[in-house]
Amino acid sequence: MMESVVGCVMRRALTWAAAASVVLVAACSSLTADPTSKMSAEQLYADAKNEMASGNWQRARELLGKLESRYPFGRYAQQAQIETAYAFYKEGDSAQAIATADRFLKLNPNHPFADYVYYLKGLATFPDDLGLLGKTFGMDPTTRDPKAMRDAFEVYRELVNRFPDSFYAADASARMNYLVTAMAQSEVNIARFYLDRGAYVAAVQRAQGALRDYSGTPAAEEALVVMIRGYDGLGMPELRDDTRRVLEANFPGSRYLTSTKR
Repeated sequence: MMESVVGCVMRRALTWAAAASVVLVAACSSLTADPTSKMSAEQLYADAKNEMASGNWQRARELLGKLESRYPFGRYAQQAQIETAYAFYKEGDSAQAIATADRFLKLNPNHPFADYVYYLKGLATFPDDLGLLGKTFGMDPTTRDPKAMRDAFEVYRELVNRFPDSFYAADASARMNYLVTAMAQSEVNIARFYLDRGAYVAAVQRAQGALRDYSGTPAAEEALVVMIRGYDGLGMPELRDDTRRVLEANFPGSRYLTSTKR
């Protein structure tokens, strides 16, 4: 009799435990369920845009990633790729922004928004707003990575060549002009670095390269001055004087003429 009572109690306890475990599993499942699982592509995109408007870039990328994986062939998937590149750019992750832009352009070279993606890629490659950063924070773009400047220039050039009537073409052209000026000055900065350390041959060669590759830029004046001083340091008076005559002819009011006079 006692054993049957104990057995009954144990059976009831096991039944209650099993029921409790079912309830617990159901509760956990409801807590871990993805609230976006039943969202349409349009809903996911709208929520992602709302997150972007609030500056929640990481959450926006998560939603865009779900959109692209669940609806890979719709028009929202392509837009999700563009928005993802922009979100990476706004987060300051230039490498991911460029990689995402490249992936989109490879898959959609003739997309109606391809010009914008090129423009965005250029911004990510060299994130400087036409000198605004330098003016605001004292950053000199000519002291930054020259490769990034060259890469951005090539991106903008491709944009202008492929989409000359694009809304972004005029601004891309302005950025190309800015980058040419900055790249020229960067070369002269390096030439001056060599000059200050007595490496006259390297200084002259670098200044010559700046004149050859970036003729017509403001840095040409200083490049000639570096060459004059470099030739002087090398004991080459004829080349020094010839270069000085070029400086006088092209920059007659140069403030460097007095300092380079022999």
